[in-house]
Amino acid sequence: MESKEVLILTGMSGAGRSTVARALEDLGWYVVDNLPPALLPELVSRGAGPDGKEYAVVVDVRGGHFFDELTAGLSQLTSTGAKFRLVFLDATDQALVQRFESTRRPHPLQEGDRILDGIARERAKLEEVRAKCDVAIDTTNLNVHQLEKRVGEIFGGGKIQGIRINVLSFGYKYGIPVDSDLVLDCRFIPNPHWIPELRPLTGLTPQVSQKVLGSQGVGEVVHDYVHLVKNLIPGYMTEGKRFLTISVGCTGGKHRSVAVAQEIARQLLASEINAYATHRDVSRE
Repeated sequence: MESKEVLILTGMSGAGRSTVARALEDLGWYVVDNLPPALLPELVSRGAGPDGKEYAVVVDVRGGHFFDELTAGLSQLTSTGAKFRLVFLDATDQALVQRFESTRRPHPLQEGDRILDGIARERAKLEEVRAKCDVAIDTTNLNVHQLEKRVGEIFGGGKIQGIRINVLSFGYKYGIPVDSDLVLDCRFIPNPHWIPELRPLTGLTPQVSQKVLGSQGVGEVVHDYVHLVKNLIPGYMTEGKRFLTISVGCTGGKHRSVAVAQEIARQLLASEINAYATHRDVSRE
């Protein structure tokens, strides 16, 4: 039997590994939690969980020596041609600090210093692993239920088939999403915020969407951008990338970016590409 692709889940402490692991189990995956990285090659070689279930492995790299073991384990998997996808959970330093403070637990690498010092140490140790990831999920602005929903959107169909594209709208004043693969700036479009009757609405409404997409040159830009993405997909597939985040930004993430993200996702879907739109900041004021 052909071995199945295995998900290896890791990332920053406090970024939501446990939540993602539970969500995968709810989706029918067989999840091995807190696996020492040195055991990765042996486990991944099996290729599937009991009863042929999709397999996910959660690697807890809090122990200092585990960082080196994880890098070595991933290198060994790559050299043997094992089928795996590396999923990295991340969040901003501020979000991680707030989460540790809310639980009143120290960061695993804090060592008597500030929480922020522990986060900095972990981020430095995980830099190489982060650069190798196939899927990065930014949990900064996601609560538990939203993160579970994101996991379902990405992995609900089992292992990643073809390529899945998340077209994510955001507001620049709240920061660029850390899991962006491509970023499109929509601040060249006239802002509906300055039109009194459109200000309280969002890019999800027909009134705002028509105004944004009907602005001079916008239709052509969206068409050309979708064409560019479609041309990039074969290269991403050759390199083994199966999940892509296209971040579409405007000032507040409420009008222009939302309308454009919706339209990009619609056009990609019309081309039979697995794409969907999500909106990080649409509800913010």
